[in-house]
Amino acid sequence: VPPEIITAIIGVETLYGARTGGYRVLDALSTLGFHYPPRANFFRSELSHFLLLTREEKMNPDEPTGSYAGAMGKPQFIPSSYRHYAIDFDKDGKRDIWNNNTDVIGSVASYFSRHGWQKNQPVTVKAANVTSDHKAFIDAGMKPSLSVARLRKSGIEVDKSISPEMTSSLVELKIDDGHEYWAGLHNFYVITRYNHSNMYAMAVYQLSQEIKKTYNAGKK
Repeated sequence: VPPEIITAIIGVETLYGARTGGYRVLDALSTLGFHYPPRANFFRSELSHFLLLTREEKMNPDEPTGSYAGAMGKPQFIPSSYRHYAIDFDKDGKRDIWNNNTDVIGSVASYFSRHGWQKNQPVTVKAANVTSDHKAFIDAGMKPSLSVARLRKSGIEVDKSISPEMTSSLVELKIDDGHEYWAGLHNFYVITRYNHSNMYAMAVYQLSQEIKKTYNAGKK
């Protein structure tokens, strides 16, 4: 997973650890699990995961803090994500996503890897010449299901560097003077597994490109 993607995720989630949330996770999940009926089942499940992970990691359940919804640490993992994807990247016997940047970086990379990130493959490119005739492509959803060849055949312009066999979604984003369109490739979809929003994925991608550009400029 490219370092700029990992760096962008941590920046978008918590401003590099500056805003990790000050709620006790136990309190947040208990409140939502028993006093928020629309998503009570989800938050009770997360509460169960939280209690299990504190036992597994030998933590005091009263101590971990996070967001109002129980997301924890610099990468803002909910408890089930912590249990499934957090790793002890520096092999010190702890999976510390609050204070250990090595574990934070490794855990974000683990999340993306386990969700199928494809190494050295593109993320997204702009799509041009999209009209009202392509609404069905937009409505097909964020999961890539349309071949790039099909997009091109319908009149949509996609960068020539993208193979016609690749699958894509057609992403519509609102901007100040209308809309812009992107071909959301497999790795773009993987970013949406972190937060199920095309806007979120685009924010991460565009921040990652600025990080990469600044880093490369500094090496010259």
